Amino acid sequence: MKVFPRGGVVAVEDISFDVRQGEFISLVGPSGCGKSTILRLVAGLIGKSSGSLHVHGSEVLGPRQDLAMMFQRPILLPWKTAIENVTLPVRIKGRVDEVTLKEARGLLGFLGLEQFHHAYPQHLSGGMQQRVALARLLITGNELLLMDEPFAALDEFTRERLTLELLRIQSRINATVMFVTHSIIEAVFLADRVLVMTPLPGRLAGIVEVPLERPRTIDLMRTPEFNDLVFKVRGMLGEHA
Repeated sequence: MKVFPRGGVVAVEDISFDVRQGEFISLVGPSGCGKSTILRLVAGLIGKSSGSLHVHGSEVLGPRQDLAMMFQRPILLPWKTAIENVTLPVRIKGRVDEVTLKEARGLLGFLGLEQFHHAYPQHLSGGMQQRVALARLLITGNELLLMDEPFAALDEFTRERLTLELLRIQSRINATVMFVTHSIIEAVFLADRVLVMTPLPGRLAGIVEVPLERPRTIDLMRTPEFNDLVFKVRGMLGEHA
């Protein structure tokens, strides 16, 4: 349970689930239902009010170094180039060496930014900035990635492209991902399981298994199997609206 002292707002309660190594979990639910709160609890950015929470076998007691988090906005330093923003997590921990720079260049190239290593954020489109933020997330080397609506502010075409790139990356590095989104289609397309939440106070309305084969392509969205899962999630949300 998480209760915010100011106003005594109960953000989440009676939620219990586990996440398997290498699994992609999507969290969907109405605005203000506690999806982002759950990610912040897992990251140790805020403390729980009651209950237990464990990551990698240890209790979450504060901010953790064994996971990485990405937000809706890229939050790039405007006075740093793309490659400097990507290497920032390593720079904070110590000196950036040639091995790190090579990895950063590789990540930017993988994300289609091989010609923009030395570009500043103001010279990059919104989608390009978010790719830099994604590369920064990945360079940490952490196997647990928390993503809080990272593509919500992008146009549909860019969002679709980054969604496909995220799937490609997650498959390559076998990362465990917890992904918050308002889009039911995005949630189903990405996930192995979709966690559906109720309105405030946020509770777990149910979990929808997504037994669709990988790798996934956009054509998957045309199939009856995919649309059945989308309507199952939508129905579950409607029941608790």
